[in-house]
Amino acid sequence: MRPARASDLPALYEMAKLTGGGFTNLPADRKSLAKTLERSEESLSRTDDTLAADRVAMMLENTATGAIRGTCQIFSKIGENAPFYSYRISALTQSSTALKRTFRAEMLTLVTDFEGASEVGGLFLHPHERAGGLGMLLARSRYLYIRQHRPRFADRLFAELRGVIDEGGGSPFWDGLAGKFFGMSFQEADAFNAINGHQMIADLMPKHPVYTALLPDSARLVMGIPHSSGRAAMRMLESEGLVHDHYIDIFDGGPTMHTLTDRVRSVAQSRSVRIEKVAENDAPRSVTATGRLKNFTAAYARVTDDGTIDPEGAKTLGVEAGSDVLVAPQ
Repeated sequence: MRPARASDLPALYEMAKLTGGGFTNLPADRKSLAKTLERSEESLSRTDDTLAADRVAMMLENTATGAIRGTCQIFSKIGENAPFYSYRISALTQSSTALKRTFRAEMLTLVTDFEGASEVGGLFLHPHERAGGLGMLLARSRYLYIRQHRPRFADRLFAELRGVIDEGGGSPFWDGLAGKFFGMSFQEADAFNAINGHQMIADLMPKHPVYTALLPDSARLVMGIPHSSGRAAMRMLESEGLVHDHYIDIFDGGPTMHTLTDRVRSVAQSRSVRIEKVAENDAPRSVTATGRLKNFTAAYARVTDDGTIDPEGAKTLGVEAGSDVLVAPQ
């Protein structure tokens, strides 16, 4: 794992075309992706360690072939330039003495509760590479980057998972709710949002609560359910301590997971090690990182508590005796 460069645009675009839609942070649009890489470059060039609206894109590179096989992104501060909307699922219980009945109504309320928080997103692994722990490398490298640059991130962290998408590329949740107000298909709205931002939501989305009982079953049944390809990602987020409790994406109804940044397992439990020597050892293979900003690199390595790193890990990370590395927990 390494920070993205402008030259990664062709590879990033090819991966974006494989997502099948619903990846707001990875649209199959060259101009939008070029802006992502440009913004990442600007964020990595900022030298002061303070919280700002940074966006860092990283790439998974096969060091033997140079092929790009995955990507992920980190957003330091969400909602600074435009509101960031979510739906919060809540309930209202009412009783009728005359009818001798109690009714519990579930509602969706448009909120901006995650404004100012940091976000991890845009994670995509090439379909032919979904084995060998590469998904874990993609995911955990983000948290090690956050640990290495902790002052640049907020105290709260969240992740949005893509919701259920049908075989035609549509979203049952969108069709049952937002689509009725926007007059466009899910694919059209998703593409527009990815390129132009959330302002259309502020302009057209109803601000009053929506009773879920008024939604079709097709929409209600997918609320908070991840896309089939995102179930493993949800498990990895859960293993890091993120939870899904009542927040969903306003477009496809996918789960929004969150926690305090310092409670993320790989942030809280990663250990810093000074490398003393390079030699074969029997330490467990762990996601390991070194460097800062443009020089940040993460890979699998075997690092002992006394500072021994295996030759392959040392070569991939570009470290030697005297270097400092950060090792994620098992």
